Amino acid sequence: MDKTVRCKTRNGFALIITLSVLSVMIALAGVLLSYLDEVREDAVQTKAMIQANLYYVDMQNAFKKLGKNKKSIMELLYSYPIPLNSPEGEFSVTVKCRPLANGININWLGLENNQTMEVFHTAARQVFDSIAQAYSIEDAGRLQELLLEEIGGAKKWVQKEQHRLVQKNGIISREQFERIITQYQFEADDAKVNDIPWEKFFVFDTGIEQMDGNYLSAELISLLFDFDIALVEEGWIVGETALQSFVESSGGEYAKYEKLFSKGFVDESECEVRFPYGNKKFGFTFMQSRGEIKYFEFDSK
Repeated sequence: MDKTVRCKTRNGFALIITLSVLSVMIALAGVLLSYLDEVREDAVQTKAMIQANLYYVDMQNAFKKLGKNKKSIMELLYSYPIPLNSPEGEFSVTVKCRPLANGININWLGLENNQTMEVFHTAARQVFDSIAQAYSIEDAGRLQELLLEEIGGAKKWVQKEQHRLVQKNGIISREQFERIITQYQFEADDAKVNDIPWEKFFVFDTGIEQMDGNYLSAELISLLFDFDIALVEEGWIVGETALQSFVESSGGEYAKYEKLFSKGFVDESECEVRFPYGNKKFGFTFMQSRGEIKYFEFDSK
């Protein structure tokens, strides 16, 4: 009887040990499979990044060859994505661009003491003040101080960006601007500042000297020329309506800010290229400035 009990007990322990070992092995197998999936995913992303770099070089060469057709081609790329496919099906990419000279350069706020640029500062200050009033910014003075500290090169609140800020003073990226906004929100406890569509009024990614007036947002035109927003939205079509004729036909004073606008095509844009690789979609962005292609950024999402 005792032997039978001991035998059953040993068998029970053996069964428990066996099940425990199996559980550990199953869990280990799951971890290994997950790791292998991650390795495969990383391998695909690495190959896709290499492919993106090759496409980037192709884009650099292609943009250099646009010549006199550049304005019309860029206007098409501003309007909708353009698919590009090789006849043999070796590659397939989609290119879409957006103009970067379609707003007030945020750095114009710092031109107060530059008499030759007075009209640029006046326009920037008018738009900033109008935004502060329209969106009820709690402490617009403090926000302006933070912006001017960065524009003037003080950099008290903003961490340097590795790839751009080392090149010159001022605000030169949207990320940099957003960190200033975060600092202001922390100081003033003003969450409303995050609800403002800043990109409809200002540009941050380029040192533009003049704007392309035909690509301004309805909101910016409304503040700049003191128009009712409903009037602008009714008659303004971005990229199609000529700004000067629109402002003058609407009773506005275009001559007041005429110096802000280029009389020709402004060669400043940001482009995005999407392409398939394996079973996923990848992409990259770059900036195109006066024939120079720069700031490649890979997107694995």
